[in-house]
Amino acid sequence: MNPSHRKRSIVLHLLYLLAFTLLAFIAVGNLIRNILRLGRDAGRNPATMTDSPNPMPRSQFVGPIHPEMLDDRGQPIREPLLVMKSISLEDARDRLKSLYEASPSAAPDEREENS
Repeated sequence: MNPSHRKRSIVLHLLYLLAFTLLAFIAVGNLIRNILRLGRDAGRNPATMTDSPNPMPRSQFVGPIHPEMLDDRGQPIREPLLVMKSISLEDARDRLKSLYEASPSAAPDEREENS
């Protein structure tokens, strides 16, 4: 390795180290700033953060509604979006077993043994 190549390599290593040290300081600074802001905002009343002339009490504050929770007219949906039916563990196992046995990836000899 000739001396000029070695010097260039050392300079590149130092530049690399300096650049990533700078990025690390920026990242840690942003992290600390975000943690402090989160702690400060957690103690605030959400109703006072809005610019409305009649702030709502904290218990009634809903916040912005996700677009998927609105109907065609832009009104909030008031009905349940997911209805779950409770079944026993044995019923669930039986259903899964029948689905597995009916699938094309199940081995043919397994289907014959269970029949």
